[in-house]
Amino acid sequence: MDNAIYATLTRQSGLMNEMRIVANNIANANTTGFRREGVVFAEHLSALDRQGDTLSMAHARGRLVDLGQGGLTQTGGNFDLAIDGDGFFLVDTPEGLRLTRAGAFLPSPEGELMTADGHRLLDEGQAPIIIPAGASRVAVGADGTLSANGVSFGRIGVFDAPEGARLSHQGGTGFSLDGDPEPVEFPSIRQGYLEESNVDPVFEITRMIEVQRAYELGQSFLDREDQRIRAAITAMTR
Repeated sequence: MDNAIYATLTRQSGLMNEMRIVANNIANANTTGFRREGVVFAEHLSALDRQGDTLSMAHARGRLVDLGQGGLTQTGGNFDLAIDGDGFFLVDTPEGLRLTRAGAFLPSPEGELMTADGHRLLDEGQAPIIIPAGASRVAVGADGTLSANGVSFGRIGVFDAPEGARLSHQGGTGFSLDGDPEPVEFPSIRQGYLEESNVDPVFEITRMIEVQRAYELGQSFLDREDQRIRAAITAMTR
């Protein structure tokens, strides 16, 4: 197979991967706390012979997560919480601890604050948060302090990834961490608000059109190369 075809096929594979990510961004444009993703393109060199000649091909398997702040929407919900600034909520899932910016929580029948998926919200000591029995309205201070009937009973944990640690998007709004999360020293939590997705739908649709056109151009090149090779084989076998 011609080297140009190899290079184009790797490019097409990367563009397909980027199209899937862009489509996922658009699908989650209204998902609370969602963080948009992008594709990291890199150059991959493959040796052609012992003379040192190489073939340059595109490599697009890495993902880049945009951690920029999303807009805040006022809901008035008692357990709707948004982080204004750096940090994540920490939740306990069957797969382990996960960081998230999605702050829509609900009390369980046992009084534990949980996500809609049934994952427990953790406090600054990484323990479950339990609403006292008989508490009427629970107030959440800017620093995460929880109080009911004027009495404090806990503090919501706000954590971040330590320097050098890698955040991995686990789908939805959760992130895993290859280390121990560090508490944010001066968090800012707003009660009665939710953070919107940081996806810009107009930008993503524009990017989708660009990727689609680039893919169609590559496919057109492959079709022409296929016709050229077939014509050459036919000419040689006559």
